[in-house]
Amino acid sequence: MKAAVLYHPGGPENFALEDKPIPTPGAEQVLVKVKAFGLNRSELMTRKGLSPSVRFPRVLGIECVGEVVLDPTGKFKPGQKVAAFMGGMGRDFDGSYAEFAVLPQSILYPFESHLSWKLLGAIPEMFQTVYGSLHLALKTEPGESILIRGGTSSIGMLATQLAKKSGLTVLATTRKPEKIELLKGNGADHVLIDDGNLEGKVKAIYPEGVHKVLELIGTSTLNDSLRCTAPGGTVCMTGMLSEQWSVADFTPMEYIPATVHLTIYDSGQIRVDGQSFQQFIRDVEAGTIKLSINKTFPIIEIAAAHQFMESNSAGGKIVILTGD
Repeated sequence: MKAAVLYHPGGPENFALEDKPIPTPGAEQVLVKVKAFGLNRSELMTRKGLSPSVRFPRVLGIECVGEVVLDPTGKFKPGQKVAAFMGGMGRDFDGSYAEFAVLPQSILYPFESHLSWKLLGAIPEMFQTVYGSLHLALKTEPGESILIRGGTSSIGMLATQLAKKSGLTVLATTRKPEKIELLKGNGADHVLIDDGNLEGKVKAIYPEGVHKVLELIGTSTLNDSLRCTAPGGTVCMTGMLSEQWSVADFTPMEYIPATVHLTIYDSGQIRVDGQSFQQFIRDVEAGTIKLSINKTFPIIEIAAAHQFMESNSAGGKIVILTGD
């Protein structure tokens, strides 16, 4: 099989496309033929060496869709379509940047669909992150207002659609004025140009602040997002587009406004149920949810795909296809 192996952290050119033996599944493991996978910012950070726990060489990739080749226990049947979600994938053990992967049963979700592998490849982490952030972490309710900071990311684009579908008023952000119409066309009620200080702009619309904030930029804008939030509201930090893990000199009593809640969503810790995942696929099939896919690459162009992701020009999900 072909696999993109990272022997040392660094630039995209560090990926080595190699022919490797197809692995054999062990106890409670499944051999999956990878059909497609989406790229994620966390993989970019790992490639750069910003994930201290990851040891190299490593095959990256925290998600994929594909077909079961072999499950020694018989729980999953050959040819069955499955999606894989994090759980150490591409970090603690080799992930999806390959034509085949051996994966724990515990991170596989079986599903049915007639969608193309291109579309299916965009779904797993994008869906789980958005659904988990909106419903499990933020506990959004119809009639609430939500600020989606990082609105042109694939997560931000889908979050806008699901928030609108749930009856929320959406404020979405972009740093680029030319992306305003993109966000409005995706359903945003208000589009704000993010210069790092949104508090005044948000409170010009909602003087008390918004009910909920989905923070996708990260620690560099987190304090400002907290100050955009109404008393009793909640900020969920889900993304780290700024590639910064920590807050320097964090003083909780000064940093967090009184009665404002701060939480996170991490799909590696809390999982969405399989029934909700299947229903989301049905919604995509029915056309009630439109996936934002910017570009696809074959696996042999994984370095070029990483370069494109790092350019921040995608405006949607980047999907890698392992077949023709």
